[in-house]
Amino acid sequence: MTETVRDRLDERAIARRLARLDELLEGIEAAPGPMTQAAIEAVQALTEVYGEALARVLDGAGAELADRLAGDELLGHLMVLHGIHPEPVDRRVSRAVDNLRPAVRKSGGEIHLAGVEDGVANVRLRAGGCGSSSTAVEDAVREAVLAVAPELTDVRRVPEPEREKRGQAAFVPLDALTGRTAGAGKPS
Repeated sequence: MTETVRDRLDERAIARRLARLDELLEGIEAAPGPMTQAAIEAVQALTEVYGEALARVLDGAGAELADRLAGDELLGHLMVLHGIHPEPVDRRVSRAVDNLRPAVRKSGGEIHLAGVEDGVANVRLRAGGCGSSSTAVEDAVREAVLAVAPELTDVRRVPEPEREKRGQAAFVPLDALTGRTAGAGKPS
């Protein structure tokens, strides 16, 4: 007896279903009447049960399988939704920025993660090219970071420190390096 494997949804089919799900949930929330709350509670209960099932799968998976599952965009989003993603948000964001670096450098720019704080990824981005290409690079960075860390509320471009922008070192007085104070050794 041969088993048949169910056809998997491709990314576009998943996106269409998620958009339709959003529409349906908005319709339920907007519907008047006593059944609205019951429908919302049913969806919440189903989500919690499926989240528990996914958590049990992760509990039984070894580190390698858990990483593979977390690397899948759809499963990664579900893990974030249920608070069970095995990789911390700052590590996922750092990986996304590292993966973007070659493409940003190819266009004459540079990118660094300045940190993740209060649900916001702060990114230092120097994009090569004109303003419109800079905006496109910034949008691509935002999209890539939010794809791996959908729990973030924003991705912000933060300015480079002034001395990095100019490529100059900070001024350090000579006496601070030599240990002499100004006027030392001069006749009085």
